[in-house]
Amino acid sequence: MNAPMMNVEKGEEIAMMCVSQLLVGSGFYKFLAKRRKDKKYEWVHFVERLDKRKENVYTGEVADMKQLKLVLDIMNRNLVKTFGPLAEMKTGTADYYSAHGKMNPASD
Repeated sequence: MNAPMMNVEKGEEIAMMCVSQLLVGSGFYKFLAKRRKDKKYEWVHFVERLDKRKENVYTGEVADMKQLKLVLDIMNRNLVKTFGPLAEMKTGTADYYSAHGKMNPASD
């Protein structure tokens, strides 16, 4: 899969962006979430290979930030158990693309 993992529409906001360190042989594990207009949180978790392919994609929806943090904690617990402490996803930055697929620099 090489399409955008999450679109943020007008009236929505990025709630969380987390990434692991590079895991040799796997890539980067990422967790992205947005707060929708209806106040619910939508999330996506995946591994991004070095060639930018995205695999093992999981998605979901939760009612609030407390539940979103619980989902991230569960994902991190399993990654650390499997790969060790470097696999823990921590706050990071995302790649931003326009509607035409052109990469935009992250805004500060």
